[in-house]
Amino acid sequence: MVAKQLSVFIENRQGRLHEVLDVLKLNKINILSLSLADTTEYGLLRLIVNDPEKGKDKLTFAGFSTMTTDVLVIKIDHKAGSLQGLLENLSDRGINIEYMYGLSVDGEDAFVVLKTSDLEEALQTLKKIGVTTLSTEDLKDIK
Repeated sequence: MVAKQLSVFIENRQGRLHEVLDVLKLNKINILSLSLADTTEYGLLRLIVNDPEKGKDKLTFAGFSTMTTDVLVIKIDHKAGSLQGLLENLSDRGINIEYMYGLSVDGEDAFVVLKTSDLEEALQTLKKIGVTTLSTEDLKDIK
């Protein structure tokens, strides 16, 4: 299963992140996870939210440059080496990890958001080794 990630390009200036978060709050869009990377000129805010299409529409209407991207949200066992083993399976099939960041869904299990060079191949590989993935629909009702 594939999930939608919301990406927002924001100027690297005081208060701009607050403005993005305010649009989401006012429209009752829940943030499940985020990653913020910056340069001297701009920031790239990546978000997993409960309604990425609504988030994109509302942020675009508010003047932000946004896009959605397909990503994998994968469940990882809480034990040493679990992530490494999973990534090794992907690497063995020539799949590159472009970026990833953590996600808390239920307070018990560990999840990561993963963007790969070949999403479909990664998904098939993860299915073969029994890894649980979440879709955008699975994430909609998380509070």
